[in-house]
Amino acid sequence: MFESIFSKGSLTAESVLLALGMALALGIAAALYYVRSNRTTTRSFALTVAVLPLITATVIMVVNGNLGAGIAVAGSFSLIRFRSVQGSGQEILAVFLSASLGLCLGAGYVGIACLLLVLYIAAMLLLRAAHFGETAEQMRELRISLPEALEYDGLFDDLLKSYFTVCELQQVRTIEMGTAYQLIYRVMPKNPRDDQAFLNAVRERNGNLPVSLGRVPDVRQSM
Repeated sequence: MFESIFSKGSLTAESVLLALGMALALGIAAALYYVRSNRTTTRSFALTVAVLPLITATVIMVVNGNLGAGIAVAGSFSLIRFRSVQGSGQEILAVFLSASLGLCLGAGYVGIACLLLVLYIAAMLLLRAAHFGETAEQMRELRISLPEALEYDGLFDDLLKSYFTVCELQQVRTIEMGTAYQLIYRVMPKNPRDDQAFLNAVRERNGNLPVSLGRVPDVRQSM
């Protein structure tokens, strides 16, 4: 079951078609699971996860046993990596899974590829059912802008203690060409329904400058 379908390293039409067909089938299965579990995924990313095993398997079969070709392919993949935008942790995991399926199938290990996909889906379902990491998902990012002339030390302490169970100041920076400050906090709300009341209270103290409260981004932006 876990032996390579390429007997003694030889490629036959039947084994190649089987490997590529399984690569496409497992890639589509992985993409379908990812789309079902992540409603905000894009069509472009879903297509990437579905087709990547097919491409990877083809490349591995072509360079099998050829050191020079393998080095050239590795260099090409590194160039593609630097031209791509960094994604979230789940997106990186999905791409790595898709590439791993292609690597297994390119070497002829169909059973291992199927086992990998089954174990991945089972592990993700189990971790979701156990609410693994759910506390971190409830964390929010709070950004408060205030005038440069306003002393911000301790200005919002009472509000933060009243509305949040956890509050950590992550960063203080200047914005608007140095004419204003922005405080960036990592917070956990006591009651999400109080968000509007909190924002109104902050605006009364920061001169009605912008305030935002939202989910912590997977990729922190510098803007």
